[in-house]
Amino acid sequence: MLLRYFYDEKLAHASYLVGCQKTGEAVVVDPGRDVRAYLDVAAREGLKVVAVAETHIHADYVSGARQLADKHGAKLYVSDEGPAEWKYEYASAYDHQLLKHDDVFRIGKIEFRVMHTPGHTPESISFVLTDRGGGADQPMGIFTGDFVFVGSIGRPDLMEEAAGMQGTAEPGARALFQSAQEFKKLPDYLQLWPAHGAGSACGKGLGAIPSSTVGYEKRFNPALQYQDEQAFVDYILSEQPEAPTYFAVMKRVNKIGPTVLDDQLPARLPVGKLSEIAANHMVIDLQAARSFGEAHVPGTVNIPMGLLAAWAGWLVDYEQPLYLIAKEHELQEATRVLNKIGIERIQGCFDSDDVQASGLRTQSYQQQSPKELVQRIEDEEVILVDVRGDSEWHEAHIAQAKRCFLAKLPKMLAEYEGRCKLVFYCRTSGRSAIASSLAKAAGVTHVTNMLGGIEAWIAAGLPVVTDSVSWHGPDHEASAMEAACQSQAVFWNGQCPAEPAAVSKS
Repeated sequence: MLLRYFYDEKLAHASYLVGCQKTGEAVVVDPGRDVRAYLDVAAREGLKVVAVAETHIHADYVSGARQLADKHGAKLYVSDEGPAEWKYEYASAYDHQLLKHDDVFRIGKIEFRVMHTPGHTPESISFVLTDRGGGADQPMGIFTGDFVFVGSIGRPDLMEEAAGMQGTAEPGARALFQSAQEFKKLPDYLQLWPAHGAGSACGKGLGAIPSSTVGYEKRFNPALQYQDEQAFVDYILSEQPEAPTYFAVMKRVNKIGPTVLDDQLPARLPVGKLSEIAANHMVIDLQAARSFGEAHVPGTVNIPMGLLAAWAGWLVDYEQPLYLIAKEHELQEATRVLNKIGIERIQGCFDSDDVQASGLRTQSYQQQSPKELVQRIEDEEVILVDVRGDSEWHEAHIAQAKRCFLAKLPKMLAEYEGRCKLVFYCRTSGRSAIASSLAKAAGVTHVTNMLGGIEAWIAAGLPVVTDSVSWHGPDHEASAMEAACQSQAVFWNGQCPAEPAAVSKS
């Protein structure tokens, strides 16, 4: 048997190629949309990808299952568990097998037994692998998808949080508890191969180690220490990271079947059209945040290349045309990244060097250090807005700050009527730079990005507020944590005082 691990750092997504070297056949487990890497590795190893196996209908990226089935003839092995609204709609167009609990399928001499593991989603399944070609009669490992991660477990609240499917989180949590009890019955020696690593929004506290064992997770995974169902439910529904709103789009896309892509790139457009397009459509400039702050085209939004996968899905309207400003060597990668999260309406691209030479980059925003800003903040000359997530806020924040999670900022800015000066900060100033660009594009005149974020603020010896209570495990009371966190929740409501506070200079 051959097993190869693939990891997309931008999406914190893990996928696997499993090949039987005796028959030359291979299967890809939970493939990403860009399938070339699997095909290239298979070819180098003398294997042919004949199948795709998916643990569930993914919500955080576009699956490559249909691409492999349509373009390369791979057979689909997908879940038939869960209610009707959680069924694959496109599978019947291809060679496929619908799977239920305890079903078995084989790729060459490699056996996969299906284990229904609902909770993260109702149709979620895991695959227990046995290498029959090696003479083994006992399983080697388990592909857990978004069920059990290294150091964590899949969250059951995504569809309620991201898509407003009310009433699904708690039943999902209770199903997840029962799945966890069944997982604990597995042999300790099994290797564990999850579909995500640290940084994924599909769970909290995911480890950065690519794999583990069932025994290790039984012993050290916090979510697997609970014996009481209600205590588990309270734990798993608390302190989850913000659920990206585009997850609902991804779930729908992967259910009905993603578009089968070709390799065509967006057309290059003349710079003369840029100002008009930027006034009517979203234009994302991929240049570095510092340089964008110093000079950019009015109306454009800045999401640097390194943050594109993490934030485009939150901020882009999937139903509207999108345009890019990119260097020639960035365009292909940017297109791939956007396609991976289902953004396909990329109508064109402006060459960054041409834009620079055109003189259209006439707008800027301020970029100042904490020491340069501290007096303005203390004098309430500005509104300080923290664009980080909940857990980061509760760990430490600036006393004068108000909260507005970055993904919610466009809606807030659309309603903003004040003329106050806005200062944005995050952890290191990457997200706050995006926020600053959104504010400028929305027409806010006075915008500042705090350079270095709260890390630089702390390094300068400036004070922060830290919530004293946080979640520690089975014996901790969630209500106490929630009360403490709620006491610190001060949200920006898009308003500012009628007149900025008068400051005495005497």
